[in-house]
Amino acid sequence: MHPALWISKTGLDAAQTDVATISNNLANASTVGFKKGRAIFEDLLYQNINQPGGRSSADTEMPNGLMLGAGSKVVATQKSHTQGNLLTTDNALDMAISGKGFFEILQPDGTLAYTRNGQFTLNDQGQIVTSGAGFLLQPTIEIPEDAQQITVSQEGEVSVTLDGEAEPAVVGQLTTTDFINPSGLQPIGQNLYLETAVSGAPNQGTPGLQGFGSIIQGSLETSNVNVTEELVNLIESQRLYEMNSKVISSVDQMLGQVIQQL
Repeated sequence: MHPALWISKTGLDAAQTDVATISNNLANASTVGFKKGRAIFEDLLYQNINQPGGRSSADTEMPNGLMLGAGSKVVATQKSHTQGNLLTTDNALDMAISGKGFFEILQPDGTLAYTRNGQFTLNDQGQIVTSGAGFLLQPTIEIPEDAQQITVSQEGEVSVTLDGEAEPAVVGQLTTTDFINPSGLQPIGQNLYLETAVSGAPNQGTPGLQGFGSIIQGSLETSNVNVTEELVNLIESQRLYEMNSKVISSVDQMLGQVIQQL
């Protein structure tokens, strides 16, 4: 069978994966704290017919070799952890991280996850939890029932104004967690990431200090997806798919001509 058929087939598979990645970015363009991904392409093994530098005669060497490629594949999808825009909500429990870092979340099975989504609310015990699944924010902070106002400083200090009290009372201290390689974190849905062997160990710190991002109360970090950029990438991937399809069609015509003439 003609090798171009299989080479183009790998191109079709790679283009499909790229389109799926772009589609996920566009689907999450309005997801708070979402980080866009991109497909990483790699060429496949080569058939080495003539080695560059091989002997062409007793006194000369071949300046170029003859190596036929086998196509391409997607080897990874890489998250881009660039800062998203800040959206003001004026909700006291909405928090955005301006800079590096993640909020630490305790899952029901006891494992820790990490998120950039600062949409928080209170559970029936007054603890700060995620708005979707109700997972506890770490470290656990409990807001008194008679709290009139909640204030979170840029350094993560949480204080409340109690009924009948003039001075605010400090009820907890938020921390943020950073990784040496955030792209190595494993996304698991629900705006959560898990630590992996290549992400590095979690490094906790105080917001606004030692390189950690500051906490911005009453704001949310929007998705860092650029819709225009993604649509351009989608057009490019679509054309790539069409070109590989065209190669398959051309090879089919070539084989058809051979069959008819022989």
